[in-house]
Amino acid sequence: MASSPGNGSQKQDREKSKKLGTLAQLWPFVTPYRGLALGAVMALVLTACVSLILPLAVRRVVDNFGVEDGAILDLYFTAAVGIAALLALGTGLRYLLVTRLGERVVADIRKAVFARVIGMSPAFYERIMTGEVLSRITTDTTLILSVIGSSVSIALRNLLIFLGGLILMLFTSAKLTGMVLLIVPLVIVPILVLGRRLRGLSRENQDWIAASSGNASEALLSVQTVQAFTHEEASRGQFSTVTEQSFDAARRRIATRALMTVIVIFLVFTGIVGVLWMGARGVRAGEMSAGSMVQFVIYSVMVAGSVAALSEIWGELQRAAGATERLVELLNAEDTVQDPDKAQPLSHPARGAIRFENVTFRYPARPETAALEELSLDVTPGETVAIVGPSGAGKTTIIQLIQRFYDPDAGRVTLDGVSLSDMRRADFRQAMALVPQDPVIFAASARDNIRFGRLDASDAEVEEAARAAAAHDFISALPEGYGSYVGERGVMLSGGQKQRIAIARAILRDAPVLLLDEATSALDAESERAVQQAVDAMARSRTTVIVAHRLATVKKADRIIVMDAGQIVATGTHDSLVAEGGLYARLAKLQFTGAEAA
Repeated sequence: MASSPGNGSQKQDREKSKKLGTLAQLWPFVTPYRGLALGAVMALVLTACVSLILPLAVRRVVDNFGVEDGAILDLYFTAAVGIAALLALGTGLRYLLVTRLGERVVADIRKAVFARVIGMSPAFYERIMTGEVLSRITTDTTLILSVIGSSVSIALRNLLIFLGGLILMLFTSAKLTGMVLLIVPLVIVPILVLGRRLRGLSRENQDWIAASSGNASEALLSVQTVQAFTHEEASRGQFSTVTEQSFDAARRRIATRALMTVIVIFLVFTGIVGVLWMGARGVRAGEMSAGSMVQFVIYSVMVAGSVAALSEIWGELQRAAGATERLVELLNAEDTVQDPDKAQPLSHPARGAIRFENVTFRYPARPETAALEELSLDVTPGETVAIVGPSGAGKTTIIQLIQRFYDPDAGRVTLDGVSLSDMRRADFRQAMALVPQDPVIFAASARDNIRFGRLDASDAEVEEAARAAAAHDFISALPEGYGSYVGERGVMLSGGQKQRIAIARAILRDAPVLLLDEATSALDAESERAVQQAVDAMARSRTTVIVAHRLATVKKADRIIVMDAGQIVATGTHDSLVAEGGLYARLAKLQFTGAEAA
C-alpha cells in the first residue's frame, strides 16, 4: 500500500526546528581526518586570497598603462600568469583533499549506520521498512557526500571572497561600499524566508524517496507472489503514486529554490548596477581613478557572484541537513532489546538448560493481544522438547524469546540459570543453532550458505554437514557443485533444497541448543526421513526445541508441549497425550487417520 512517509503537527514542528546546525552532528565523523580537513581549508584560503589579489594587479595596470614602460607592463602580466598558476594549483589541491575527505567520511557514516541497524531487534523493523533504511544508507549519504565533497568547500571559499572582497571594496571606495551594504538586508531576507520553506520541502522529498524505495523493495522481494496473483498493475500503480508524490515534493522544492535564486541574483546585480552608475559619475568628477573604478567593479562582481553561489549552496545545505537528520535518527534509534552494561558470562561449555518463568509477552505491533500469558516451562540439558498447537498458539514466539529477539513484558527467560537479559546477546546466541520455518538463503554459493553456520569451517566439514542434512546429492548435481551460485534468496533452489541447506547450516554450527521451527515442513517424505534421522542424531547430545505442525516429526520427542492461545494446555509423550484426549488427540486424529477429509 502506498502511504505517506509521515505527517502531523509533530513532524512539522520537528522540521521547522531543524536548522543547518544539524550538520554539526557530522563532526564526529570528520574529526579522525583533521589533517585532511586542515589541508583542504589551507588550500581553500590560498585560492580565495589569490583570487582577491588579482583586482589589485589589474588596478596597477589600468592606472599606469600610459605611464609605465613596456618592461614593467611585461612584469605585471608575468606576475598575473604566476598568480593564475598558483590559483590552479590551489584549486586542484583543494578538490583532491575535499573530495577524498568527503568519500572517507561518507564511507564511515554508511558503515556506522549499517552496523547500528544490523543489530537492531525485530521490533525496530516493525516500525520501518527495510527499503527505507537502504534509502537512507544510499540516497541520504550521497547528499551528504555532495555537501562535504563539494558544497561546503565552495561555500567557505565564496564566504571568504565575500568578506575579503567587501573589505577591499571598503578600502577602494567607502562611499560606494556603503551603498552596496544597503542592499545586503534585501538579499538576506528572501534567503531566510524561502530557506525555511526549502528545508521542509527537502525533508519531505527525501521521505517520499525513502517510501518509494521501501515500496519497490517489498514488491521486488515478493515478485513471484505479485505475479502469481496478477498484481503487477496494482503494484505499478502503488509505486507510481509514491514516486509521483516524491516528484511533486521535488518540484515544489526546485521551484522554491529557483525563486530564491532569481530574487537574490536580481537584487544583487540591480544594486551593483546602481552602485556602478554612481562610481562612473565619480570617475568623471575626478573623485576616483579609472583603475580604482575597475578594481571596485571586479570586487563587486566577485562579491555578487559569491552571494549568488551562496544562495544556491544554501539549498544544498538544507537538503543535506534533512539527510543528516534522517541518518542521525537511525544512529540514535533506541532498541527495545539491549545488552547490559555489566554482562554475566555464559557457562562454558553451555549446558543448554532453558527456563521460562511466568512469561507474558505481547508483540509491539499487537499490544492488545498476549502472544504468551504467564507461561512457565523447563527444558533440561540434552532434552528434546516439541511444541505443537494450532496457528497463533505462541509456538514460534517461544523460539524468538529464547534467542532474545524480544524481551518479555513480565517474567524472564534463562539459559543455564542466567537471565538472557543479563548476558550479551552475541554470547548466548553462539550457543544456539536455528532452522527457521522460512529458511534464509543468501546470494552466494551453496558452500558459503552452509558455512554461514560457522565461518571457520573447512570444506570437508561443510560437505559432512550437507551429507547429514541429505543435501549433498542435489548440491553435487548443481553445475559447479558446492561452488554454484544459488541466486538471491535462493531462487534457483526448490523449497525443500533451501530447507536442507538451512539444516546443514545448523548442523555445521554444532551448538549446544538446537532450535527447529518447522524445519522439515518443505521436505518430501524421503528427504524428511533422511533429515529426521540427522536431527535425531543431533538431538542426542544437545538441548533441542522443535516447533512443528506435522506431528509425525515429534513422535520421538522426550516431551511434547501442547499450546493454545499463548498457554500450555497439556504436556506428555505422544502416546500419553493421545490416550489423554483433548487438543493433541484431535490434531493427531486429523493428521494420522485422514479424518480431515471426512
